[in-house]
Amino acid sequence: MWRALVTDQMKLQDKSYQGLEIDYKPGLEREEIFKIIAQYDALITRSRTKVDKELLSYAKNLKVIGRGGVGVDNIDLEEASRLGILVLNVPEANTRSAAELAFALMLAATRNLASSDCEVRSGVWNRKRLGFELLDKRLGIVGLGRIGGQVSQFAKAFGMEVLAYDPYINASRAEKLGVTLLDSLEDMLPRVNYLTVHTPLNDETRGMIGRRQLYMLPQQAIVINAARGGIIDEEALLQALDEGHIFAAGLDVYASEPPAQDNPLITHERVVHTAHLGANTIEAQQRVGSGIVNRVYEALGGNYAYAINAGFEPESFRVFKDWLPLAEAMGRLLTQITRGRLQKIEVSVLGNFAADPEPLYAAVAKGVIEPVLDQPVNYVSARPRMQERGIALASRKEEDARGYTQALQVSLQSDEEIRSVTGAVLGGRARIVAIDEYNLELVPQGHVLVCVNRDRPGVVGEVGTMLGKAGINIAGLQLGRDAPGGRALFVLAVDQQPPDDIMEQLRSLELLERVDAAAL
Repeated sequence: MWRALVTDQMKLQDKSYQGLEIDYKPGLEREEIFKIIAQYDALITRSRTKVDKELLSYAKNLKVIGRGGVGVDNIDLEEASRLGILVLNVPEANTRSAAELAFALMLAATRNLASSDCEVRSGVWNRKRLGFELLDKRLGIVGLGRIGGQVSQFAKAFGMEVLAYDPYINASRAEKLGVTLLDSLEDMLPRVNYLTVHTPLNDETRGMIGRRQLYMLPQQAIVINAARGGIIDEEALLQALDEGHIFAAGLDVYASEPPAQDNPLITHERVVHTAHLGANTIEAQQRVGSGIVNRVYEALGGNYAYAINAGFEPESFRVFKDWLPLAEAMGRLLTQITRGRLQKIEVSVLGNFAADPEPLYAAVAKGVIEPVLDQPVNYVSARPRMQERGIALASRKEEDARGYTQALQVSLQSDEEIRSVTGAVLGGRARIVAIDEYNLELVPQGHVLVCVNRDRPGVVGEVGTMLGKAGINIAGLQLGRDAPGGRALFVLAVDQQPPDDIMEQLRSLELLERVDAAAL
């Protein structure tokens, strides 16, 4: 039975999850979370709960952190990854709501709606305020992800031309949206009348719209931030407003929330404010709550597809679903048959794979490191655990798949030797197709004995007889050799791991050069 703790307000579906108990305790103080977090397998939050190194030090059994919404700047991703904790979010759940709010702020700032509203409420009937139409204006979008892409469609419906800057977006996405994608922020800013940002807050984006960037915009431009506070330099924005270079601004987020009441932007008549309401619609709240619980449940069951700290996209996970168990098994096999201190892994992706092979590297790393640890490892924690032990991982791609459409080759180097394993998925079935230079076809499961010998009659029979006397049943045999009478390798699938004394007897056989046991 898994247990999940929900510490922030969100709408949860009245739905039972087999094997998962959910404790809904929004509003818990930090010290209260410290006292109880060790009982839980999963933590589900919004932006209020700060999941930092201190909190994680108390979370001895935590496996998954679910962030209801998009941003994860309240979560220490590096520490979570080091501890092997999956971090998930539901970025698509509030896409529509956040995009609509950004566009609402744009309209409100364009037509002085907030100032006019205040005047009418105070008895002032001022019809002299002038704004702009959106038709034929240019909108610049920084960050053309889900929300930025949705905003672009609203803008086009209003007759705007849309430009965008996003170094991580494929040109084909911009083309599909009908957006002109520019190579740099500096290229875009002088050409747009409106600027809206839709990026996460990180070291790269913090303060990216400062005084220099604001003054690259044309006179009387309008600036919108419904993404994260701190992306736009608030002091620089205030100066640009006061000096008349920026016509108006719409802000849903602030560098410090709630903003201080003496913050001059709060009382500025040409700034429209909302209180971080991007995801605050009934529809978005329902999608966020149900979406994050579903993903946490799946992650606890072994589906890492939506883990943002796993290093790969959900689509890659789906593409490699038949390859990941094979890659893990190859790593496990190599660790158990390679003698000496492990130093380096090399993963070679052979043939044409349609997706980023990063999941394969993570799976190999998990297989290699898991047998030598006394704690569980997942795709997130495997590489940090390897690095802690000084084991390097190198990767390369080759078009030549060596007789297969696609194949994966893994080499493991120790201070004593180098061994390699090749695998392929044949007709939807995972197979190990070579160990070192010996071709074979091995189902990667169960217990195996990997034996190297001189190719002489009776070797397999003698080993089988010894195992039979010990009560160990042989389930299968795979044989590979370089040439008749030369060296050979055979793999016996057995029903159970031979005990140490039987392994010693096998290793004493003169016909065998070496024998290694592995559990796949």
